[in-house]
Amino acid sequence: MRLALVGLGKMGANMVRRLVRNGHEVIVFNRSKGPVEEVAKEGAIPAESLADVVSKLPTPRVVWLMLPAGDVTEEHLHQFMDLLSPGDVIVDGGNSNFNDTIRRAEMVKAKGLHYLDVGTSGGIWGITEGYSMMVGGEKEAVEILRPALETLAPAPDLGWGHMGPSGSGHFVKMVHNGIEYGMMQAYAEGFDIMRARKDFNLDLHQISEVWKYGSVVRSWLLDLTADALKEDQELSDIAPYVTDSGEGRWTVFESINMDVPAPVITLALQMRFISRQDSSYAAKLLAAMRKGFGGHAVKSAK
Repeated sequence: MRLALVGLGKMGANMVRRLVRNGHEVIVFNRSKGPVEEVAKEGAIPAESLADVVSKLPTPRVVWLMLPAGDVTEEHLHQFMDLLSPGDVIVDGGNSNFNDTIRRAEMVKAKGLHYLDVGTSGGIWGITEGYSMMVGGEKEAVEILRPALETLAPAPDLGWGHMGPSGSGHFVKMVHNGIEYGMMQAYAEGFDIMRARKDFNLDLHQISEVWKYGSVVRSWLLDLTADALKEDQELSDIAPYVTDSGEGRWTVFESINMDVPAPVITLALQMRFISRQDSSYAAKLLAAMRKGFGGHAVKSAK
């Protein structure tokens, strides 16, 4: 299919590459020209403006936004609402707050357009492994987008699904990220405990490799932990400072709003705050994991 993708950050550019390599025609736009030029060399079709994006698309037009949550997404949404025609589809694949998504969907619907929220997970590895996608919105629009979803996913029938009405995709992705916080914190604390037992002289990289096979705690996060420990078990070049993208906070807020206990996720979020105030090995390992799966920048120990 032919669609547009706007926003060529780490994930957006790689999604374009995966689509193009599998036969899709992708119109691309980004505020800075460098990323556009890079993916154009690999077969993407560059656009000079948002109006140019729309002019290059067949109907029903599909415009996929991979932009930072908040004002940037809102700004682009309003511009495309004025440029597109009834029946066209706008997709928000970023980490928008699901409450914003519900509001935006009503706004878009009033214009006769479709709005899909696609919670997208996969980080910098999605280009080869495929992306996990949680889709919210009208079924009719999901079917229009299906060819792209089936290509971006690990397999056409694996790793993606229609969650429900508008907002549900971003809501599920929010909870997914909250769970991620808890898993990462458990790994970081466990390895910190083993590191503290000096008389055993434990090889933390060896342990991570053993756990990768057959263990009930094996996971992709453990694979990334093993990669980080292989390079330097002391993580000497990483400062014990862990940022958060916001979705962990939103998960905790929702647990409070709905009276659903979530002590592990809440504490994992609080531990990230603590990392910004003192020094800990666990925080270093958390930072290394975030870099491993998402390419997130780490704060240098220097």
